[in-house]
Amino acid sequence: MKLLLDTHIILWALNDNPKLSNKARTLIMDEQNEIYYSSASIWETTIKYMSKPDKIRINGSKLSDLCQEMGYQMLPITDKHIKALETLVFHNQNQIHNDPFDRIMIAQAKAEYLKFITHDSKIPFYKESCIVPV
Repeated sequence: MKLLLDTHIILWALNDNPKLSNKARTLIMDEQNEIYYSSASIWETTIKYMSKPDKIRINGSKLSDLCQEMGYQMLPITDKHIKALETLVFHNQNQIHNDPFDRIMIAQAKAEYLKFITHDSKIPFYKESCIVPV
């Protein structure tokens, strides 16, 4: 299976954080699975690090290096992903979801037939078959 990891899942996996669920850990550790990280995760981490270096302890460059050391494959953002982004619909009348990084990663997973691994409780409201809540 081909997996695209949400940014927080990457960070938890790299730090062996107890917040990483057993389900996510099993999927990531399964040698049969191919693990991808989005250039959007690097971008997101860079922006958060630059605005709050006291809270975010890793910059985007370091995150990218660590992902590559782990054997994760980088997935750049392409026009194909932008087109898939235009098809996403958020199905919750009571909430909104304004995270552009999440949306582009969902679109990438959808367009590339990857499973998007996330712990974000809002993301399943997109009702895309590529989303795997963990």
